[in-house]
Amino acid sequence: MIKKPTSNVARLRKHKRVRKKVFGTPERPRLNVYRSLTNIYAQVIDDTVGRTLVSASSLEKEIKSKLGYCGNKQAAREVGKLVAQRALANGIKRVVFDRGGYIYHGRVKELAEGAREAGLEF
Repeated sequence: MIKKPTSNVARLRKHKRVRKKVFGTPERPRLNVYRSLTNIYAQVIDDTVGRTLVSASSLEKEIKSKLGYCGNKQAAREVGKLVAQRALANGIKRVVFDRGGYIYHGRVKELAEGAREAGLEF
């Protein structure tokens, strides 16, 4: 019997392959995206020291109180705006976008567009 790998295993394989090339530096850190069924998370990471500089998620009060349900594209855009505002406040203007092995579509795309809209360059 042929076993088909689950979509998360395939995503992790893609993410591992992409991470060989995508690397965050102090001048241009990595904007990492993780999405679950009900929430979305974003982190700006400096890979040279392995430190998270800025993070935002749809679990935070300001987003959850505004939207209610946070597993949709609207919440993803708000998370993108929030992470961009926090990054700009820390002096980070340019980032490398790491979509985490996900297809650039739907919530991942909305998060990226929200971050660009708020002023991040990538």
